[in-house]
Amino acid sequence: APPEAAEGEPGPGHEDFRPRIVPYYRDPNKPYKKVLRTRYIQTELGFHERLFVAVLTSKATLNTLAVAVNKTVAHHFPRLLYFTGLRSAKVPHGMVLVAHGDERPIWLMYETINYIHQHFGSDYDWFYIMQDDTYAQAEQVKALVTHLSINQDVYLGRAEEFIGGDEQARYCHGGFGYLVSRSLLLKLHPHLDSCRNEILSVRPDEWLGRCIIDFLGITCVSQLQGQHYHTYELAKNTEPEKEEEEEFQAALAVHPVSDMTLMYRLHKQFSRIQLDRAYQEIQELQMQIRNLTALTPAGEAGVTWPVGINAPFLPKSRFEVISWDYFTEQHLFSCPDGSPKCELSGASKADVSEIIESALEQLNRRYQPLLRFSKRQLLNGYRRFDPTRGMEYTLDLLLEAVTQKGHSHVLAKRVSLVRPLSKVEIIPMPYVTEATRVQLVLPLTVQDLDYVANFLDMFAMNTLDTHDNALLTLLFVYHPYDAQRVGQVDVFAGVKAMVGELEKRYAEVKIPWISVKTEVPSQVKLMDIVSKKHPVDTLFFLASVWTEINMEFLNRCRMNTISNWQVFFPVHFQEFNPVLVYRGEQTASSSTDFLRDGHFDRHSFAEACFYNSDYMAARTKLAADILDRDEVLESMEVFDVFLHYSGLHLFRAVEPGLVQKYTLRSCNPRLSEELYHRCVLSNLEGLASRSHLAMALFEQEQANST
Repeated sequence: APPEAAEGEPGPGHEDFRPRIVPYYRDPNKPYKKVLRTRYIQTELGFHERLFVAVLTSKATLNTLAVAVNKTVAHHFPRLLYFTGLRSAKVPHGMVLVAHGDERPIWLMYETINYIHQHFGSDYDWFYIMQDDTYAQAEQVKALVTHLSINQDVYLGRAEEFIGGDEQARYCHGGFGYLVSRSLLLKLHPHLDSCRNEILSVRPDEWLGRCIIDFLGITCVSQLQGQHYHTYELAKNTEPEKEEEEEFQAALAVHPVSDMTLMYRLHKQFSRIQLDRAYQEIQELQMQIRNLTALTPAGEAGVTWPVGINAPFLPKSRFEVISWDYFTEQHLFSCPDGSPKCELSGASKADVSEIIESALEQLNRRYQPLLRFSKRQLLNGYRRFDPTRGMEYTLDLLLEAVTQKGHSHVLAKRVSLVRPLSKVEIIPMPYVTEATRVQLVLPLTVQDLDYVANFLDMFAMNTLDTHDNALLTLLFVYHPYDAQRVGQVDVFAGVKAMVGELEKRYAEVKIPWISVKTEVPSQVKLMDIVSKKHPVDTLFFLASVWTEINMEFLNRCRMNTISNWQVFFPVHFQEFNPVLVYRGEQTASSSTDFLRDGHFDRHSFAEACFYNSDYMAARTKLAADILDRDEVLESMEVFDVFLHYSGLHLFRAVEPGLVQKYTLRSCNPRLSEELYHRCVLSNLEGLASRSHLAMALFEQEQANST
């Protein structure tokens, strides 16, 4: 190192890598101004997205080659836009198109560079520009930019000589795509108008290359920082499946692609090449793992199967044992609805078929050409999901083995397979806060009057006393007979008196109520009335009279409900019947017994958190589907509306913050058969656990026998 570096000062060329402490100084003569922090640390630190891709297309090829690009590689790039001079009448689905209004090639290039700088210049580090007759290996291009320094002005592609120009200068051929760094784009933008007026060229890639060379002095290169930009030029009538040249297999971009079919064939061939490379790399890694494991204290016994996959989960108690699900080719014996046997269909059937085919393929690969196996029957099938490694399968197959001489023999063989967990991805979620106001909606019928007092007490204690940002609206559901007598006897008079007492105690609080007359209190019809009386940005919490409101749950309601993205349907905890559970003993009330004597009621969908705008959008689709058949609404709940008529995520999860005391609920027989059956099941399963019911039956039999 130079002498000055030895004394603690940074040497030449190292100033970018030595941190500097910038002292904070505030002018005492200037008034203090509060610093506004950005919402995300990424913005404050100046982080940029990695890669932006621009595809140059035309009106003639937009519905052919551009569509082929979109179907093959577009989903591999984080951001991709299509640029054209004139657009067709209908833009293909799933493509973001920018039309500049002029088909002249130079004008298209000029406007595209301008557009990229204006809209994305401050957001991305790299810009990849390609034509729609180019096939680019997306993963290879993304890997290339991760190995390049963003501090340099980069103009990388297939370097070509100018016709009759300087021998040293090169431009990047547009047909094979080229990579431009953000720093180069920022320096180039002030000179674009001069380039448009002063540089004459027929080819847009030559024009851009000349502009970069004349004003920035940077020429196109095919190799930079040890990274090569490999390309391959397709000949006429090329068969991609037969191309075995090293140059072809290493290419990042292939040109020219004459039609859509050739684009798809190239994508298939390169996907096969990448898959073979991945399998080869897996085999090499497995061999290294075997060699290294032999040197560990456990020796060869420490090698897990499959090699490189986590070992199976080892339970520490009988409660942690992961059970196996039994299946055949026709039936599954562990059904989602709890029934002992159901037909194998949908994704489960496809899963079983694929596993059997994979088992036969592996057997034939191992024993051919000596033996060739074919399936006779699946005798037994078992599968379980191990969260540490993936889905495990054990198959008992009845096989027919045929030798090279044609002799056949039927045998049974057990095989084990693992479908490992793939790459874990972090799903981006919209930003939400806990400051959103929650609008509670409580429908009440005559059968609910005994529980209203407890609900209002809990609401006052956990929200009004704590000044939580929550409001309450009551929905009085009158039977037609009670509605006629409301002038003489109001069945909800007691509730209205309690609301009046609350409003006197909390002067700033108003609890409105809405009166509805109906024989069938359909959840959807009631929600329609409430929805019309609130703004579209209202966050609703649809509650039941047995719900005990608390701040912990309200915050989870706010965080788990995202406008135009997700609705939340919590599964409350239902306590068992204390008469059956404790049988005269004192009820356990210590904190250690929390959530012990009860269960999460998966049959109840009474509680829900959602935004009014999302409900209105789904309800509009439902109205168009059922037309004027309002009787259909009696067989639906709000959950069904979001499930069938919205594209939102439905988040259904157990909620320990919602604990309900035991009560035998009244099931309205006027509702649909499914809703009535679900209500009855909720009552039955909420009585007690199997052990408590068995003990109650045992004591009853003992009493009868004596």
